[in-house]
This record gives sequence, structure tokens and C-alpha cells, in this order.
Amino acid sequence: MKKYLLALLLDAVLVVVFCAIGRSSHGEANALAGLAGTAWPFLTGLAVGWIATLALYRDKFDALLIVPTGIVLWLSTLFVGMILRIASNQGTALSFIIVAGTVLAVFLLGWRAVAKALTRTAATRK
Repeated sequence: MKKYLLALLLDAVLVVVFCAIGRSSHGEANALAGLAGTAWPFLTGLAVGWIATLALYRDKFDALLIVPTGIVLWLSTLFVGMILRIASNQGTALSFIIVAGTVLAVFLLGWRAVAKALTRTAATRK
């Protein structure tokens, strides 16, 4: 269970980092409140993804798997995040959706790929 909480925390931190990078690249002011306003749709999408993955794969759930866990989390974070941004009158330009999808994929799938590689490396050393 501790491993899953750490995975959830890492996912959440990476989503906030994604939002912070985006805000920084656009020179947006009001740092903390602005970051919260930018992050909440994506964090909600991440939460929906975690709940969905746990419900769908409860007997075989593994937070470190790219498929299905990482893919479900990535797509949920992206699509629910964009829907909530539309609902809250935040921007969803096509270029933003492409960048968000790419960065979220690198973040949410990337750390899982690194973890898998490190686990395999450690297993082969034993």
C-alpha cells in the first residue's frame, strides 16, 4: 500500500510541476493562487484516473505498470483536465492540448518506465 501512496504522490507532484512549468513559460503572475487554478482540473483528472484504475483492476492493480495504469492515468488526467478547463472558462487551444498530452505522457508514463527498468536491472543483479 505504501508503494501505491508514493506512486500517487509522485503523479500529483508531476502534474503540479507540469502546471508550474506552463505558467512559468507564459510569465503568469499570482504564483500560488494561479498555480492552484491551473492545476485543479488536471489533479481532478488524475484522481478520476486513480479511482477508475483501482475499480477496474482491483484484483490485479499495480501502480507501477505503464499498461493499464499509466495509460488510464495519462488519458484521464488529460481529457478530464481539458473538460474541466472548458467548464471553468480556461484555455484549451489545440497547441495546448498537444503540449499537455505530450508532457503528461512523458511525466506519467516516463517515471513508470524508469521504475520498470530499474526493477529489471536490480532483478538481474540478484
